[in-house]
Amino acid sequence: MKPDETNPDIIVDFITGESVPHVGPEINRQRMERYLVEERGYRREEILVDAPIAIDIDGETYRSTVDLVVRIDERPLIAIKCAAGSLGSREREIVSAARLLADSPLPLAVVSDGSDAKVLDGGSGKKRGSGMAAIPSREEAVVMAQADPLPPVPADRLAREKLVFRSYDSMNVNVRSREK
Repeated sequence: MKPDETNPDIIVDFITGESVPHVGPEINRQRMERYLVEERGYRREEILVDAPIAIDIDGETYRSTVDLVVRIDERPLIAIKCAAGSLGSREREIVSAARLLADSPLPLAVVSDGSDAKVLDGGSGKKRGSGMAAIPSREEAVVMAQADPLPPVPADRLAREKLVFRSYDSMNVNVRSREK
């Protein structure tokens, strides 16, 4: 989270060590990355920053990224959206992402501003907890990774999830480019 000393508009990403623009919710993402490692016990290599997501909608590919994805033994478990505003307004977006990132929904979807969080079930979308402490520790995630995956999203519902994700995601402003 420390600024690049040569350019105050750039900060160094806590996980990747890369320089990133200091725009929008980036500072919130840096807080979340630090929290996951320092407070919840995850290893840096278990956190994917700007996880790529590509979805086919009517023969066209929509490409974007999900702020953070937590993986244990390469199994994605938690999709995280780092928001600069209302957490409630981003719940549906991250639940859709959690349903689209893998063949079956990720167990959890989290939206956070770096100091508060809402934890949602990736399959049902129902609230599982609130507050930063509701985010599972690494030890809890290891147990989660051993459980059977959630059932895949039915094809008709999957088409709707793609539209929901694209609609919300396309409204994001002041974020890194989707052209990765």
